[in-house]
Amino acid sequence: MELYGLSSPNVMKVRIILEELDVPYNHTYIDIFAGAQYTEEFGKLNPNRKVPVLVDPDGPGGPITIIESGAILIYLAQKYDRFLPKSPTDYYGTIQWLMFQMASVGPMFGQTNHFLRTAPAGNDYSRDRYVTESKRIFDVLDERLSESEFLGCNEYSIADIATYPWARYYEPNNIDISKLKNLQRWLDQIGQRPVVANVVAYWPALRAVDDHKKETADVKHIDKLYGRGQFSRA
Repeated sequence: MELYGLSSPNVMKVRIILEELDVPYNHTYIDIFAGAQYTEEFGKLNPNRKVPVLVDPDGPGGPITIIESGAILIYLAQKYDRFLPKSPTDYYGTIQWLMFQMASVGPMFGQTNHFLRTAPAGNDYSRDRYVTESKRIFDVLDERLSESEFLGCNEYSIADIATYPWARYYEPNNIDISKLKNLQRWLDQIGQRPVVANVVAYWPALRAVDDHKKETADVKHIDKLYGRGQFSRA
């Protein structure tokens, strides 16, 4: 299989499940800071110009390309019959908390990080709005984990694989989880899985590549990436 991506949490979740499944794969680095996602070749893989993208040469009926990290997790879980429970109650519990990650955790935490780390001064309202929402979401996760060992049900699933890479970045996003004991227990439990620990240990090296690419990128590429300056549609 071929995984296209960089060091984002959405790419991390796909690497975690691929390694949990012990599936051979290659990781093709996509330099979004140089505009690699806008090439014609990448556009054929994903018209939304985002990572991750997974290409499976041995898909149902032939090669298949999957975009959107949540869809990739579902595809792999179903193909290899792991991390997606069989009972209807646990199945839909897992799917709904996977959707919660896709609709709330990822978008809100991502915007929080953007306005804290990247946005220029003068965006206090946006920063406060996303930090507040991120804190609320952490409370929701903690409440859920007070009644279930894992997010989707009482077994490790794609809901946990999807959420962990985002939830572990609470400190850079100025989120205090000291009172969220259920969330802390879950973070420790997921982080101690050997595969997850190995992926997390590798990630700083990949992140360093991203940081260097961003620091040395042409400002035009960064403006296009963030939709600002001449690329703004506002």
